Order: sequence, then structure tokens, then C-alpha cells
Amino acid sequence: MFVLHIALQGCLRGEDVAYGLTADTGGHIRYLLDLVEACAQDTEIARIVIATRLFGSAFGDAYAVPEEPVSSKVTIVRLASASPGYLPKEALHAEVESLSDALVAWILAQPTRPDVIHAHYADAAVVAANVEDRLGIPFVFTAHSLGRVKARALGCPATDTPALDHRIAAEETGLARAALVIASSRDEAEVQYATYAAYDAGRIRVLPPGSDLARFQSARTCARVDATLDRFLREPGKPALLALARPVARKNLAALVTAYGESPELQARANLILVAGTRENLDDLDGGMAETMRELLVLIDRYDLYGRVAYPKTHRPEDVPAIYAYARTRGGVFVNPALNEPFGLTLLEASAAGLPLVATDSGGPNDIVETCGNGLLVDPRAPTEIARACLRILDEPGLRERFVAGGARAAAAYDWDRHAARYHALLRALSVAEPPLSNPRQLLICDIDNTLVGCEAGLKAFSQWRSEQEGLAFGVATGRSFHSAMAILEQQASPRPQVMITSVGSEIYHLDPNGVSYTADRTWRDVVSRGWDRARVHAALAEVAGLVPQGPLEQRTHKLSYFGDVATARQVQARLDTDGLAATIIHSHGRYLDVLPPAASKGTAVDRVRALYGLAEADVFVAGDSGNDVEMLRARRQAIIVANFSDDLASHAALAHSYVARATHARGVIEGVAHFRKSPAHAI
Repeated sequence: MFVLHIALQGCLRGEDVAYGLTADTGGHIRYLLDLVEACAQDTEIARIVIATRLFGSAFGDAYAVPEEPVSSKVTIVRLASASPGYLPKEALHAEVESLSDALVAWILAQPTRPDVIHAHYADAAVVAANVEDRLGIPFVFTAHSLGRVKARALGCPATDTPALDHRIAAEETGLARAALVIASSRDEAEVQYATYAAYDAGRIRVLPPGSDLARFQSARTCARVDATLDRFLREPGKPALLALARPVARKNLAALVTAYGESPELQARANLILVAGTRENLDDLDGGMAETMRELLVLIDRYDLYGRVAYPKTHRPEDVPAIYAYARTRGGVFVNPALNEPFGLTLLEASAAGLPLVATDSGGPNDIVETCGNGLLVDPRAPTEIARACLRILDEPGLRERFVAGGARAAAAYDWDRHAARYHALLRALSVAEPPLSNPRQLLICDIDNTLVGCEAGLKAFSQWRSEQEGLAFGVATGRSFHSAMAILEQQASPRPQVMITSVGSEIYHLDPNGVSYTADRTWRDVVSRGWDRARVHAALAEVAGLVPQGPLEQRTHKLSYFGDVATARQVQARLDTDGLAATIIHSHGRYLDVLPPAASKGTAVDRVRALYGLAEADVFVAGDSGNDVEMLRARRQAIIVANFSDDLASHAALAHSYVARATHARGVIEGVAHFRKSPAHAI
């Protein structure tokens, strides 16, 4: 397979990247270089090319070299555009046509054409769409960060900012045209992209970036780095609050300085370390970085923080592990106060180096902290909240130890080899489409957690069994969102479902003819919208004692999710009855409580799919393990309860007709289907 990446912005080269040299020379370049390095290890990948802009500049001659070999499989190709010099991303839209022409000409001159193009950032997506129009090569899109999110974070409507207007239009093109969109986090996939007119949830996949964390896990202090930071500080041995980010407005470093400056208690407990890019001369910084640095210096002066804040002018890329180690050896905390952080690579690095986190609650840190349990999330616009979280970690040794232990899990959770394996599986599936069954004879719907997955050997057996079932459509029904469900299925190498019933039955997605992307069932959305007054239900439940909302990503248009015990579930039902509000209440595992529209449940969603396929009741099998499967199991004659069930499912009065398997997890599903197929009442 030949994969062509397009990455137009920043100063991109194969090694010794000067991160922070310009406002656009940041994490997306690190992401791309790490990605292609991991991808090159796949023996089925023959060639990888990164196409970027060629320009002459004061930054060096490397960016005017037309072709730069990176490895035996990877090459950077630089294409000339209409303008000869370096351009910030805000000006790249004017180069799109000339870059499209140059890239088409380059492709036509190659012995073989790329199988797929991967566009990085907005203008690259427009170039990729132009190439697809002329050569028919499909493309995938990674936005890295989004114009609408930036506009909202900075409080500037895009229509008032021409550069953002161009960027957002290009992002709309990417979302509308890409065969697949690669997101780094659920927040990006489910919240950020959802603000776009071209948003299509079923064409987005969440593939968290990997990270080469070994050098951070073994991070050691360095006398030179220590001296560089210590020279700013009166008491260099105090704990260090460390921030490492480019000095751009979106990174919100000013809020951290404000939080520190307005908290005498925090100043007494810790020093503040701001590693904000690299600069020789403040006036030479571009893209608003000079203005941001001046703002930081003004704040340091306003709060008279001299001797308590370090802000070195330069650092080398190889110094970063030692900077983390500096903070770790002093019992410090890593702080990311960004207004929005699409992913948060530095969070993983800092965690691997042994630092607990205080991070923005906007973007990828939600996923990282949930996965690793390595820190606290805060509102980046609330300096007092930032200060409070830092103090809590500094003052609670047990909490700090727990977060440090959680950070040790980062290397396993965010691995480039796993990312590359999933990524390549998607690219191959796009090139060799396996369309869904058009006229299935039977339908099997399984819950995911602790039913389909939870036993690796059982899932392997299920995958083999599934491949032998002609005419059987396979689907899942889960409390997870679409993107959360798809991520775990792909991570576990599950067979790809033909239908996905998600968010406890309130959403349905159908596999597209390309065998990879999905389309939301809008008819079902209309059905479950009837009689659902989400705002009133939410307001009523806010007054129920003991009812604790789950995280923001678990709240959906047609689902409100909480933590609560059985008694709390009864209070919820009573409150809704008192207010005359219709809803379906699902309680499972003794603590999860979902409130859905009256028409929504896994059971009603399965019936929608059964009717859509024109199948009789005897042609449908369902399998589950917990309380949120009750509605689905109750409604189907051929219901399977796997042996590792919870919530006393096997003794539930409404499920007496179910088959309770002797085998656990996916093997129990196979056993249950075989049981019902042998039944005299079953129509084969």
C-alpha cells in the first residue's frame, strides 16, 4: 500500500524539528512523524510520502529542498506554490490551487499512484478533495484542531475573522468529502466536529495517537537544564508547577499565571515553570506569540512573581524529558490550561515521567484522564479552579500517588503500534469494500461489555464462528456512544457490526456500502424524539438528592446519564411521574442510571432493525449480561444470558423465557444461538 500524507503548515522536516519556531510548528508535526515511523514497520506498507510546501526562509535551507529521504520507506516531498516564502496557516488558503496543481503533477509522474491520501489540517483537506476530483484517489482527514472551536474559545465569531472563515470553510469541505475522519478523542468526535454542518458521526473514528513514552519513563534530571531553570528562582527546591506549550492564545498560559499570581497559598507551596517555545528575540516571534509572551511578562510583573517563576528563552527537544524530571524530583504537577486541547501529547509525556496532571476539561484530556486516572480536570477559564486543583494534589499525598500510578498506564493505553494497526485496517477496508448483507435471513444483536468482549479467547472463537454464518446479520446494542463502542470493537478486533444500537437504544447506525463508515438512522431519531422534553427532564432531575451526573461525554441528545443506586432510581421515577414527564429509566450494575425518551430502549431499537430487515421474530437472537439489557431480552423470544451475568438477570421474572448459557462472554452467545437453532419451534 502506498499512502500519501498532505501537511502544509509549519516548518516540517524529517529530524531535529524546531518545535515552537513558528506558531504552526507544533504537535501535529510530531504526530505525523511518529505516525509514519510506526506505519513504516508494517510489511504491507510499501511507500509513505509526506507532501508539504517548499519555501525559502530565514529558518534555514532545509525547507527549500524538494525531496528529503526520512527512512527506506518514508520521504518528504516539498512542492512549490504561488508564494515562495514561509506562510502562516492563516494565509495558506491562497496557495490551495497552485499546491493542488503541483501535487497532481507529482502524482502523475510517479510509477504508481497512492492508494489513499491522508490530509492533515484544513487546507490540506481542500487539496486532497481537488486531487480526488481529478484522479479519483480517496482521502481521509485529520483536522488536528478546529476553527470553530478556536473561534469559540477566543470569543471571536468566525465571520469577524476572515482567516478563520476560510479555515472553517475548508474544514467543512474535509468533513463533507473525506471517506473517513480520524479524531484523537471522543470530545473531538462527539462535541467539536458536531458544530459543523457537514458533521456525520458515522464517518468519524476515534484513534488516540500513540506516543514513544520510553524516553519519558526513564527521564533523568540534567545539571544544565536544572541550572537553566534554577537561576530564575529564589527557592529552587520547592515543588514545580510545570507548563510546556507554545505561547499562543489558545494554550491559555495567562490563566495559569493569573491562578498562581492570585493565590498566595500556591505561591508559598510551589514555583511556576513556563517552558513556552523557543525565542532568540521576542520581536521575532510570529503568529501572535510575541503578544502572548508580552502578556505573560506583564502578568509576572503585575503580581510581582520574580524569583518564583521561571520562563527560559530556549530549550532543545532533547531537553524535554529532563524538564519533566526536574518537576518530578521536586514533587511537582504538570498543568495544561489550554482553552481547548484536541489531544494532549504532553499530558502523556508528563504522566510517563511521573507527574500528576491538572488539565483542561475541553478536549482530549477528558479521554486521557478517564483512561489513565492520572489527574484532575478543570475549567480553563477559572483561575481559582486551576489553583485549587494544584493545591489539592500538592496537599494530598495519597491522591498524588494515585495519579502517578495512573500515569504509568499511559504507555500501554497510547501506543503507536496499536494505532497503526487500527489505522491500516481502516485504510485496507476502504480499498477492499465488504458491503453489509442486503437481505439477511437472521439477525444477532449482542451487548458489548462483558458479553461480546471481556474474554479474548472467546471473542476470537466468536469471530471465527461469525465468518461461517451465511445470511446472519450481526449487530451490537450498548450503552456506549457510537464512537466509544466502535473504538472498543476495533481495539478488540471484533467483527464489524452491520448495525450499531448505541446510547442504550436511543441511537441506531447502519453500515454503509463501503463496509467501513456508518449512517445514522434518522427515522429512528424522529421516533425517539416524540414525547421527549430533555430540558424539562434535566431540570426536574437536578433536584433529586443523591443523583450524580456522569461526565459530559455521556450526556446525549436523547440520553441523560447519572450515577445512583436502586433507591435513587425509584426517586427519579417518582419525580418524573410527579412532573408528568414521560421517560424510560434504565438502571444497571447497581450504579448506572440512564434516562431515555419513552420510545427508546435496546428492545424497541432491536424491533426497529428487525422490521427494517423484514425478519420474523424467530429469526432474531439477542444476548446480554446486565440490567441495561433487560428491555432487549424481555422483548425477544430468543434471548441469551451469558454465564457471567450481573444484576440477578437469570432470576429476573420477566426473563424466564431466556436461555442462560453455561459459557461466559462471546462463547455464551455462540452456545445460546446453537440452543435456539436446535429448538423444534425455531424456523430455520
